[in-house]
Amino acid sequence: MTLDPITLSVIQAGLQQVCDEMDLSFSRAAFSPVIAEANDRSDGIYSAEDGSLIAQGAGGLPVFVGTMQYSTRTLVEMIRDGKVAAPKPGDIYIVNDPYLGGTHLMDVRFAMPFYRDGQIYCWLSNTGHWPDTGGAVPGGFSASATAVEQEGLRLPPVRLFKQGDLDPEIYSIITSNIRVADQRIGDVKAQAAALLVGEQRLNELMDRYGDDTVTQSIAELRRRAAVQMKAFIHEIPEGIYTAKAWIDSDGVVNEPLEIRLAVCRKGDRLTFDFSGSSAPCAGPMNSVRATTYSSVYLAMRHIFPEVPMSAGAFEPLEIIGIDDTFLDAQYPRPVSGCAAEVSQRIAEAVFAALVAPLPDRVTAAPAGTSGNFALGGNDPAKRRDFVMYQISGGGYGGNADHDGLSNGCSTIGISKAPPVEIMEQAFPVLYHRYSLHEGSGGAGLHRGGFGLDYEVELRRGAARASFVMDHGRFGPQGVLGGRDGEVNKVTVWRGDEAYVPEHLSKEQDIPLSPGDRVHVRTPGGGGYGDPFTRPPEAVLRDVQLERYTAEQAAALFGVILKGQPLVVDADATAQRRSH
Repeated sequence: MTLDPITLSVIQAGLQQVCDEMDLSFSRAAFSPVIAEANDRSDGIYSAEDGSLIAQGAGGLPVFVGTMQYSTRTLVEMIRDGKVAAPKPGDIYIVNDPYLGGTHLMDVRFAMPFYRDGQIYCWLSNTGHWPDTGGAVPGGFSASATAVEQEGLRLPPVRLFKQGDLDPEIYSIITSNIRVADQRIGDVKAQAAALLVGEQRLNELMDRYGDDTVTQSIAELRRRAAVQMKAFIHEIPEGIYTAKAWIDSDGVVNEPLEIRLAVCRKGDRLTFDFSGSSAPCAGPMNSVRATTYSSVYLAMRHIFPEVPMSAGAFEPLEIIGIDDTFLDAQYPRPVSGCAAEVSQRIAEAVFAALVAPLPDRVTAAPAGTSGNFALGGNDPAKRRDFVMYQISGGGYGGNADHDGLSNGCSTIGISKAPPVEIMEQAFPVLYHRYSLHEGSGGAGLHRGGFGLDYEVELRRGAARASFVMDHGRFGPQGVLGGRDGEVNKVTVWRGDEAYVPEHLSKEQDIPLSPGDRVHVRTPGGGGYGDPFTRPPEAVLRDVQLERYTAEQAAALFGVILKGQPLVVDADATAQRRSH
């Protein structure tokens, strides 16, 4: 049978639509704002043979592309080896073990076999960020954990749903080990329902076009994705390109961690060599292998977005040199900062390495932190405990064509910060500000975007605040002469006393009383190109919009402003730039 291009395109779009509907169903049915509003979730279709990616929802977190593929492959292998009970129709497995193809413990994965004619044809899988999975601190982001057990409940693959029914014994074990357990049933059923929607839609697609046609299309789409990625790799001149990126600290030892990367393009392959990166660390900034691989994949998706989501796109990419580094965490290394923070430093290293050979495609570094802020306590007005999880955006890096986006989502995902109104309704907090972090964009021909500036007050009850963020010591890298973006800044106000964490943006168990406030200013993106080549009119507009002060305009861009209303002093500017 020969596939015509129209049929192939329709089936490709159909597979994508199945995943998109799973994503939409998951978010609309979920109870937790982090899923329902922030969309911290992802859904996909995976091969029955090896767990390889067939399709993923366009609105899912890109960092889950590699991890869910790795996790599904591990599940398939464990079933074949008899380490996990074999499935029956209607079964849904739950797993969050980071060492079995995951991220951190809060990212909980469901996997359901999809049957055709009594045989497993593929797997449907999704991941959702649960607001809490137990552990030392509410929300799971233990900034000073030294073992994974301190971060929460770790689940191997087990059948949470058996032939369509929720197993009450397994569910009771889960709820007995997490906070606000009474609220989890909404997210659990939403996550399962999304897979059932995917099952229905995939059956409809296969009934319409036939199993053989769909099977052949999946194989052809994978082949073409590999061919397309190889073609894009040929845009990179053969050679070795190096870069470094830094983690502020691991939350326990207050010293930077180094990511050292050498990218080698030879023929139609790219090899990413992380040899020489820092050793495994004591604190939670270790990355498991699946997340490290996925971080490279998502970075290449940023650079070559035309390549479709498929396992074939990853075939020309080889990742080496992570053994015995903090980029290949082994049990019991803590990993809560794995997906949200370390992954973005890995992507930043890839961008920094490839911007020279691909200056028209690669941007300066983005903010590169998810801004993980968890607040847990008791709300006396509602007479119940709560766990609030806040993620936040930052500035994107400038690029060859334009300035970076301000307050964009994190590099790893398409998730968004929950609306302030939803957070104030759900939790005993009040936001005093929610604006751009002015002056945070790195200077350049095309400046970086600006981060976020927010301040939130605890209104009632007692609570504990915890942070696992990054870029508090080093700002996002500027490229090709551009300046670094501004760093992340966290200040906790207890009464009139300001407290800045020793690790700058990592801390746990900070006690808060009513009236205490948390002030966070996220990083701006790195600048692209020489700041002194930025058109003075563009600098003037930024100053008029109060993104920079006139003093910053002079110091960063060499543009001198005078008068009221402000105008560019052309002579003074030219003289300054000449020096």
